[in-house]
Amino acid sequence: MIKEIILQQKREKEFISRGEYIPREKLAIAEKFLNTDLIKIITGPRRAGKSTFCFLLLKGRNFAYLNFDDESLLKIENYDELIRYIWEVYGSPEFIMLDEIQNLNNWELFVNKLKRRGYNLIITGSNSKLLSREFASALTGRHIPIEIYPFNFREFLKAKNCEIKEDDMLIPEEKGRVLNYLDEYLRNGGFPEVIIKGIEPKVYLGTLFDSILFRDVVRKYKVRFSQKIYDLSLYLINNCSSEFSFNKLKNVLDFKSIVTLQNYISFLEEAYIFYSLNRYSYKIKEQIKSPRKGYVIDNGFISSKAILFSQNMGRLMENLVFTELLKKGFEPNKSLFYYKTKNQEELDFVIKEDTKIKALIQVCYQIPDTKTREREIKGLLTASNELDCKELYIITWDIEEEIKRENRTIMLIPLYKWLYYN
Repeated sequence: MIKEIILQQKREKEFISRGEYIPREKLAIAEKFLNTDLIKIITGPRRAGKSTFCFLLLKGRNFAYLNFDDESLLKIENYDELIRYIWEVYGSPEFIMLDEIQNLNNWELFVNKLKRRGYNLIITGSNSKLLSREFASALTGRHIPIEIYPFNFREFLKAKNCEIKEDDMLIPEEKGRVLNYLDEYLRNGGFPEVIIKGIEPKVYLGTLFDSILFRDVVRKYKVRFSQKIYDLSLYLINNCSSEFSFNKLKNVLDFKSIVTLQNYISFLEEAYIFYSLNRYSYKIKEQIKSPRKGYVIDNGFISSKAILFSQNMGRLMENLVFTELLKKGFEPNKSLFYYKTKNQEELDFVIKEDTKIKALIQVCYQIPDTKTREREIKGLLTASNELDCKELYIITWDIEEEIKRENRTIMLIPLYKWLYYN
């Protein structure tokens, strides 16, 4: 039985390996560690391209492939028996790829057994806990964590066979073409199958969202009140890029316990659906007590599940900037925050580097009039003075300008340029 499953998965592996795929930008990082004894831990949302990333990484290599999304493999109790069949089917593999390992009970015992026997391991999972200290400490030996998210804008354009050249952006037709792609990316997000296969995004992403919620949250954590967590997820999607507090959510959604609500939000975060961002303060206690801002892993989930949200381009754009900062490696509540000035002027993003504030970012889809423009500039300058930061940005839809005020320079950057070149 086990041998048959492994043989079937080997055929799947051979079929997948023959495909042509968009190279991911993090491949260069992973390749540096491929031949080391580090366990390569690849995590990220379902269908974001983790398995494809591993197949690209292992192209031309002799590797065994086990996919633990196959429930038949989850019944195995004797791991030595599984190792035996790996050798029987693959001979002497150079690498072993363990896909969606979080589905296997006590997976770390199996991984450690393989590691002790000298195997070069690459494991993937759709749960952020695989990167946490708690789980990483369960692995004997060193490891390298790599998070794979849906396509960034450069990868999206590569899939569309489009390259941005600055001189070409002076041509109205070319600029219009790029902005049309940007609008598509802003609304539909970066999940690879939507982009490459041209699948209708709303239906596909709505189904994917429900599947993640059921498989990686409700079933995994044995959530008793599945409707409650579904209502919570829809509320957070409809109010993304906005502040929330646990007390408010408890009252609006009629939760009996704040503890249950907090647990449910942590489940959504671990499944790579939702992120909560702390308000920056020099005092940790104030960070914890202040309202948070909520973001969704991909704009496509917003467009597919939200009600009457599609016209709010500003919030879609802010959510996109947040996810791009994630892809650039900034960690929410460690190197990435939002901020409110003493006058309660909101600043979208604070970038922290070590103990200093490196940059302040405001996101504004349009600056339609002088009053709006001055309000955005004033809030950014106030935050600049309070946080002692001189690197100031306003990300716009397509306005590029340099503004000098109060010995500060504010850079207005078009969204396409910030996504493509930074």
